[in-house]
Amino acid sequence: MPGWAQTLAVFDTETTGIAAETTRIVSAHVSLLDEDGKVSEAHEWLINPGIEIPVVATSVHGITTEFAVANGQDAATAIAEIMAVLEAHFDSGIPVVAYNASYDFTILDREAKRYGLSPLAHVRPIIDPLVIDKQVDRYRKGKRRLEDAAMHYGITLDNAHEASSDAIAAGRIAQALARVHGDKLDMSALALHDAQVSWAAEQAASFAQYLKSQGKTPYRDDGVWPVR
Repeated sequence: MPGWAQTLAVFDTETTGIAAETTRIVSAHVSLLDEDGKVSEAHEWLINPGIEIPVVATSVHGITTEFAVANGQDAATAIAEIMAVLEAHFDSGIPVVAYNASYDFTILDREAKRYGLSPLAHVRPIIDPLVIDKQVDRYRKGKRRLEDAAMHYGITLDNAHEASSDAIAAGRIAQALARVHGDKLDMSALALHDAQVSWAAEQAASFAQYLKSQGKTPYRDDGVWPVR
């Protein structure tokens, strides 16, 4: 297994929506996994986002406005803490795994700016199992959601759309990718991060071309990764 997969930080958020400029984080998880995928350190946040949590979002992650207001941490304080934990891992050279990383890291970037905080200065190395899986197994049929990847690689995901479960599963999928496709991923974490920048752009362009060929409107994804 490539060296980058032996110790991983993992990161996931649950939010109020999907639009980067308006979405708020309502829960987040960061933990460390050892080479066997076992959790050695964990941080969790429940956040009062300061706005109503839409019913459709609650139906996904189960967090209601009332629960977040009663039990959640101040948003600005929580966002600062999340960034501090992630920054410590980046500064230590520990790769941070996030499934569909451009979503979580873009949302975190906008949240920081919303509260007058300085966004993460050095957002690397990141490992995105979604981007990597598409690259190393291009022609596999079916969806590539976290649940689908977990099933394909034999990773247990007991509570999908709960930040800690999703984050840990993503890290274990990354390690499974390293074991199965180690010959294609045998590089440093920083080199793999840089490769994913190119892969994400190529994948977005390819998907847009496919949609056009089907007479469909291309999805608005410019392929910028990991922060749009």
